[in-house]
Amino acid sequence: MLPQGYVQIYTGNGKGKTTAALGLALRCAGAGGRVFFCQFLKKGDSSEWAALQQLQQRITHRAFGSGKFIRGEPAEEDRQLARAGLEEARRALQSATYDLVVLDELIAALNRQLVSRAEIQELLALRPAHTELVLTGRNAPDFLLQQADLVSEMREVKHYFQQGVAARRGMEK
Repeated sequence: MLPQGYVQIYTGNGKGKTTAALGLALRCAGAGGRVFFCQFLKKGDSSEWAALQQLQQRITHRAFGSGKFIRGEPAEEDRQLARAGLEEARRALQSATYDLVVLDELIAALNRQLVSRAEIQELLALRPAHTELVLTGRNAPDFLLQQADLVSEMREVKHYFQQGVAARRGMEK
């Protein structure tokens, strides 16, 4: 579908990184492309999971997370899930069958030391020339910003969470 793919990064402390990646996945699928959407640190029980399940003909979706917030040292379960996610991502990139590969919260997994810089660089090197690769997560490190072709930073200006509003199904989860 694409003659040339690029590397995109959605980062920052604002809302919308996963949402932007989902929008790109929908656009790609709507144009007839094949999408691999891999979520790190997420369990697969969110509203976007339910929507992606209905688009299985075009979008392959996998989730590799316990769904628990990681404080301090990650649990062994978190490490195993991240390793499984990396392996799925490797296979998806090596297959060269996807027009778009999204690795949602991979940057967060890196920041929590569930994956290494070397492992992410390996994934970048595996990307076929025609495949668009999107990485999301807060605090993208300089090495990723330098290797990316497009970087979008979501910046929180104002958020109702500051007023104690909990995450709502269909909006934030």
